[in-house]
Amino acid sequence: MITLQRRIGVIAIIVENPGLSHQQLNTILHKHSNIIIGRLGLPYPKENLSIISLIIDGTTDEVGALTGKLGQIDSISVKTAFAK
Repeated sequence: MITLQRRIGVIAIIVENPGLSHQQLNTILHKHSNIIIGRLGLPYPKENLSIISLIIDGTTDEVGALTGKLGQIDSISVKTAFAK
């Protein structure tokens, strides 16, 4: 039996025009809540942005599924970093 290795990491999300993609973003995050340890979101109204950081614990496949879906939303930029 093959066991997939779980990894700890952080996903940085920058949302331009937060009102346009808010519901889509939250739906995706809810579907992947099993790998999300914590979430910090900060609005930046001066630039009409929201910055969200997610602390995650999941396999690379699970994280890739989450970031892939987020990356398909036009107004969202996503970057991931894993602990060694």
